[in-house]
Amino acid sequence: MLATNARRVRVVSVLPSATEMLCAIGGEQLLVGRSHEDNYPESIACVPVVTGQRTSFTTAAEVDAQVSAALKQGDSLYTLDVEKICELHPDVILTQDICAVCAIDLQTVQRVAARMSPAPNVVSLNPDGVSDVLRNIVQVGDAVGMGEEARATVIQLEQRISAVDVAIARRVGAKLNVAFIEWPDPLYVGGHWTPQLIVRAGGNHPLNPPPACGGGASKSFAVSHQRLAETDPDLIIFCPCGLDLVASRREAERVQCMEWWQSLRAVKAGRVALVDGDAMFNRPGPRLVDAFEWLATVLHDQPGHPSDFPVEWLSPPKEGRKEETTAFQLAEIEEAHRAAVVTGAMQYVDPKTGYTVFTQLKAIARGYCCGSGCRHCPYGHKNVPSDRRQQLDAPITINLDS
Repeated sequence: MLATNARRVRVVSVLPSATEMLCAIGGEQLLVGRSHEDNYPESIACVPVVTGQRTSFTTAAEVDAQVSAALKQGDSLYTLDVEKICELHPDVILTQDICAVCAIDLQTVQRVAARMSPAPNVVSLNPDGVSDVLRNIVQVGDAVGMGEEARATVIQLEQRISAVDVAIARRVGAKLNVAFIEWPDPLYVGGHWTPQLIVRAGGNHPLNPPPACGGGASKSFAVSHQRLAETDPDLIIFCPCGLDLVASRREAERVQCMEWWQSLRAVKAGRVALVDGDAMFNRPGPRLVDAFEWLATVLHDQPGHPSDFPVEWLSPPKEGRKEETTAFQLAEIEEAHRAAVVTGAMQYVDPKTGYTVFTQLKAIARGYCCGSGCRHCPYGHKNVPSDRRQQLDAPITINLDS
């Protein structure tokens, strides 16, 4: 059922999770503008896009460097098409203020709204835990005149959550230690609602545990690989924020070559789940319940895994794998980098992963080591923390004077 207002409410969403909430309650036809990251449900693809991204994905480490540099300078990571938004005449704009990296910031949206006449209602969603996400669904519903539909949707989601709670309460045995990796380089652990879901599904998340009283954990933060190893995880969920399975698989291949990774018990046992981080866990919307249901089956080794859940299981490393592949890959990388540099290019395509990688010319133009351990750092990784520098291969550069 759509809003019964005399005039249908016009909604612009610059937050993918909010878009999913709107569609879940039956309000898809109210959507007149969306974020460039909105991709679910697929039927919204024809809706005009009003945001853009200033960064480009190369590798996890280089994206982290781009993000850190932009935030340090006070620059937004996103663009907002103000002219297009004004043309769309929204009554409601859905946004957030929980993460400057995940979506456009609230202040920018508010400034645009203040310039419009009449000014649209700016609805900011900032959940910490699962209950906050459910309340946000109602918040969206009330804002667009679909409060009744939103509450009905929440009841259905709560019933699914309760069914898992009942099943978990009947199970006995030791709880598994879970390491949820939200970004691979540097390593960031899951935060907010994710540790809460893990614990509620019957596991532990020692790297960032939720409070004993319930609710979400602290926000995601970086940890060393030594700290990860200390927790001796039984299960690793590799779920980089914003990356689909294809991109996540490429990042996992990079990590799998590292000795510290290969030494982890969960890795040796083949207990590493590669999950679509663009679809599951990292978006605080209705599909968190899908993730919760999947967690409950995996943590208790139960049948009935959702057949359409976007997950792959990484095979245990093979003995000698690193030595067999490194020499050949290195030669290809060196040649691809050399060919790019001699033409003055700032980037090239990695011949193995398909990623776009910055050349040493990009780092020279930047003028300093960014500290992220870039593959072609001409400064010898001098600003990379010493413990991490020891795990990196020497930078691949060429002599520009010859």
